[in-house]
Amino acid sequence: MSIFSTLFGCSKSKPAAYPQDTITAADGSKITFTFYAHASLGIAWNGIQLYLDPVGEFDWQSQPKADIILISHSHYDHLEMATVEQLQTPKTTIVCDKTSAEAFEHDCITMLPGATAQPAQGVTIKAVPAYNITEGYTDFHPQSREDCGYLVTIGGTTIYLAGDTEDNDDVLALQGVDVAFLPVNQPYTMTVAQAARVVKALQPKLFYPYHYGQVDETTDLEALKAAVEGVTEIRIFPME
Repeated sequence: MSIFSTLFGCSKSKPAAYPQDTITAADGSKITFTFYAHASLGIAWNGIQLYLDPVGEFDWQSQPKADIILISHSHYDHLEMATVEQLQTPKTTIVCDKTSAEAFEHDCITMLPGATAQPAQGVTIKAVPAYNITEGYTDFHPQSREDCGYLVTIGGTTIYLAGDTEDNDDVLALQGVDVAFLPVNQPYTMTVAQAARVVKALQPKLFYPYHYGQVDETTDLEALKAAVEGVTEIRIFPME
């Protein structure tokens, strides 16, 4: 039996406002993912609330306040100061790449690929490179800008939040990934074939496609499911 379990909502009497999935971490604790849209995710673990790239016209005021906010880079669909301000408190730790750091002045932990931070007890975050390699697309996310993906380790489980990237050598070399969130919208991030290649290289126990929709070219999620069949468990939530 898989170590992962799924829950769609807080309880039978009070369903979650947004889709959720709960897994069991290596140490037996629970990790709950909340799916907002596109690249915006929530992660709850052990009383700690983390958000990745919270953006969009959602009812953020009704959501738990942030202990940690991760920003992968400064594009409009990843960094929205109005949303950050709704989620943060004086105790919120913001972890961001260098292109986003100016927006937060001195109020964030600025990460470069390879850097590690421990913003809360039991939470380790490592920044990893995120960039395009396909000819004609490298200006979207150039390697020189040093955008970030993040490896978040909680409860003995390592979650890869890839940010905007393709299947470059740095991504393919990652090790110890238990859960992978890979971006799959074209032409800005991974194609189906690129995402499948990353899954086969990293061998995560669980794979969530994210960062799709909001562009003219529709991601073929059925083809993606077929491409990783037998390699990992894939779970797809609406992220348009």
